[in-house]
Amino acid sequence: ATEVIKQGGARRGANMGILRIDHPDILDFIEAKRSQGELTNFNISVAVTDAFMAALKKNTEYELVNPRTGKPVGRLRARKVFDAIVRNAHETGDPGLVFIDRINRFNPTPHLGEIESTNPCGEQPLLPYEACVLGSMNLSKYVRNSIIDNPEGSPVIDYESLGGDIRVAVRFLDDCIDTNRYPLPEIERMHKGNRKIGLGVMGWADMLILLGIRYNSDQGFRLARDVMRFIQTRAREASAGLAQKRGVFPNFKGSIYDAPDIPKVRNATTTTIAPTGTISIIADCSGGIEPIFALAFRRLILDTELMEVNKYFFTLAGKLGFYSQELEKKVLMKGRLRGIKEVPARIKRLFKTAHEIPPKDHVEMQAAFQEYTDNAVSKTVNLPKGAKREDVEKAFLLAYEKGCKGVTVFRYGTRKVGTLRRFRDGD
Repeated sequence: ATEVIKQGGARRGANMGILRIDHPDILDFIEAKRSQGELTNFNISVAVTDAFMAALKKNTEYELVNPRTGKPVGRLRARKVFDAIVRNAHETGDPGLVFIDRINRFNPTPHLGEIESTNPCGEQPLLPYEACVLGSMNLSKYVRNSIIDNPEGSPVIDYESLGGDIRVAVRFLDDCIDTNRYPLPEIERMHKGNRKIGLGVMGWADMLILLGIRYNSDQGFRLARDVMRFIQTRAREASAGLAQKRGVFPNFKGSIYDAPDIPKVRNATTTTIAPTGTISIIADCSGGIEPIFALAFRRLILDTELMEVNKYFFTLAGKLGFYSQELEKKVLMKGRLRGIKEVPARIKRLFKTAHEIPPKDHVEMQAAFQEYTDNAVSKTVNLPKGAKREDVEKAFLLAYEKGCKGVTVFRYGTRKVGTLRRFRDGD
C-alpha cells in the first residue's frame, strides 16, 4: 500500500520498524537495509535497553530473550552488536536508536501497558493502536526588531504573543481529536481515551538567525531550553484549563497525573517536536529544530528540482554592504560560506549549515529541547560525507548520556536519492 500511494517526489508514505536489542534476530535486523531498495519505505530503529547500555559500558555480554516466552535463549557481546549498529548507520543511515526504557519511564499511562514503538520519525512514542495529533509553532514569527530588520538593533522574542497562540493551538489540537475520522475503532478508542496532542516548533534555526545567535553556541542551547520550557508550561496550563471545561482524558485514573498535587489535564501529553519537513515548506521556515541545510540547495518536489536560497543571508548581506552578484554566484555554487573571503567571520558563524556543525552540537541541541518535551524530539545528526564511524559512535553514546529518547544519524551522500541536495558537492 505504501508503494502505491505517492506523497510527492521520490518519497512514499513512511513506516517504522523497531526491534528490541535483546531479540534473537537482532543482528539480521541491523543489516536489513544494507542493500539499496530493501525496506525503502521503512525507517528502522533498534530499541536499546538500559541493560544493554550497561553491558556496553562494561564490555560484557547481555541476554537475548525469546519474545514469545520471555525466557533467555542466548547471549551476545554488547560491543559486537553496537559496532554492527554503528557500521550500518554510517553506511546507510539506518538503524537509529530508540532508548526504550527511558521512553517507558516517561510513559504517562503506564497502567495501560508498555510502549514498544514510535511513529516513523521517532518523535511520538505510542501504545498499540494509539495516535497523536501534532502541530508546530513557527518560531520565526515571534522575533521583534530582528537583525534582518535592523542589523544594529536589539532583537527580542515576543513571549506574550507566543503564549497566546499556544493556548489557541492546544485547544485546536484537542478539537482535532474529536473531529478526526478513524480507520479502526481500536484507534479511535485509544486516541480519545488518552487524548494525546503534540505541540512542537519549527523555524528554530530562523529564530536564532533573526536574533543573531549562533546555532551551536552555549547561548543557543540555553535559549532552546528557555523557549521549550515556556512552550511546555503554557501548553500544560492550556490543557489544564480545558480539563476544567471539558473534563480530563478518560484514562486519567492510574496515569501519572492522578495524584493530589498535580494539576488535572485534558491531554496525556501536550508537547512533541516533529521534523516538519513538509509543513515548514508551506510556512516558509526552517524545519523543526534543524539547522539550515544549506544557503542554496535543490529540493526534489513532484519529480522536479526546485532551487531554494536563504532569504535572510542575502537581505543581511545587502544591508551590511558586502553583497555582490559575484558573491551570490559563489554561494549558489557552494551552498555555504566557508572559503568565501568577502563574508565577515561573524556572519559565517551565524549561517553555519548542517554539515558544518559538529555531531556533538547536533545532539546537544536535541537534548536541550528534550528536557522540556513530553514525548520525544525528532532530529537528524547530519554528518558530512567524510565523517568516520567514530563520529557515529560518539553521537549515539552522547545522545544516551544527555537524556535523549532516541537518535538518528545521516551521512551525506549515503543514498542515491535524497530530498535535499547542494548544488555542488565539494566535501
